[in-house]
Amino acid sequence: MTDATGSLTILHDVSFSVTPGETLAIVGASGSGKSTLLGLMAGLDLPSRGTVSLHGHDLFALDEDQRAALRGRHVGFVFQSFQLVGHLTALENVMLPLELRGEADGVHERAKAMLERVGLGARLSHYPRTLSGGEQQRVALARAFVTRPDILFADEPTGSLDTATGEAVIALMFELNRDAGSTLVLVTHDRSVAARCGRILTIEAGKVASDEWMGAEV
Repeated sequence: MTDATGSLTILHDVSFSVTPGETLAIVGASGSGKSTLLGLMAGLDLPSRGTVSLHGHDLFALDEDQRAALRGRHVGFVFQSFQLVGHLTALENVMLPLELRGEADGVHERAKAMLERVGLGARLSHYPRTLSGGEQQRVALARAFVTRPDILFADEPTGSLDTATGEAVIALMFELNRDAGSTLVLVTHDRSVAARCGRILTIEAGKVASDEWMGAEV
């Protein structure tokens, strides 16, 4: 909503916590603020006021380099648009977060094993432009989970995929998440995908409209 000064308020009075190992879906209509909320939770966006605590750190008391370092140690991402590096092969894309963390030993082997885990062992040397949408998202999943993140943020991970491919990607994401023991925060417009999570947070007009506990993830 826009106030008398012309300022646009995207989120207002949103407060909740996510416990380790939890699977949380954030749902809402287009423009409700759910992707903005995800960006704030990950420290990718900055709020006009408020705080976000991630792994015991107040994100907005850190500078951008410190936030990036914190994400590198603890966070994985999966985006609707894949966000792969076009001039890197599938293997190099998956190796990248390990290399950015300064790791050297076994990086090639870990990335290769992760791509094999998502069914892309035969696509190691392929560049993103030569892969289908579903294959690119599986590379993105491998990249997200190769560091065994404490928390995974996923923003409409099936939004660019057809129904069958999207269902396969979602099933793989939940399987990888269970194996890693990560916390999952998932933004989706698909209620059937949201229902796989243990909890659903519904955002309407920038506010929390409901916070439902669904039980164990599917």
